[in-house]
Amino acid sequence: MGTKAQSLAHTKWLCKYHIVFTPKYRRKIIFAQLRDSIKEILQSLCKYKGVEILEGHLMPDHIHMLVSIPPKISVSSFMGYLKGKSSLMIFDKHANLKYKFGNRKFWAEGYYGSTVGLNEVTIKKYIQQQEKHDIMQDKLTSREYQDPFKG
Repeated sequence: MGTKAQSLAHTKWLCKYHIVFTPKYRRKIIFAQLRDSIKEILQSLCKYKGVEILEGHLMPDHIHMLVSIPPKISVSSFMGYLKGKSSLMIFDKHANLKYKFGNRKFWAEGYYGSTVGLNEVTIKKYIQQQEKHDIMQDKLTSREYQDPFKG
């Protein structure tokens, strides 16, 4: 898609957002079969609403998405739809999760959303390298803790 504006009947638009959201209790649960299932569910829900996923990455405990949302849909209403419907679909496909989460709420409340503007390439690169960065952070923080106040 690039920086080319899209159009509706009387509108030219270029609305891109970087969105991050997490599973309830920030559980590290998005892996293996569940990861593929969540990916398919999010893709189908976005396609249904006319939202284009430009970049996306599913981390074990959160999801990054770079999406192009038409101006006729607000970001908050789209996120309510995406998290609500995907939660129901995830519990339908993976019934064993209801014991861990209860209430049929898979996602934590809230999300992070940011407009992209002209730095789309930078955000795409950030999303692609997020997992490598998190792995490196885990390696750095796995050292034994030393108290700085002891001599």
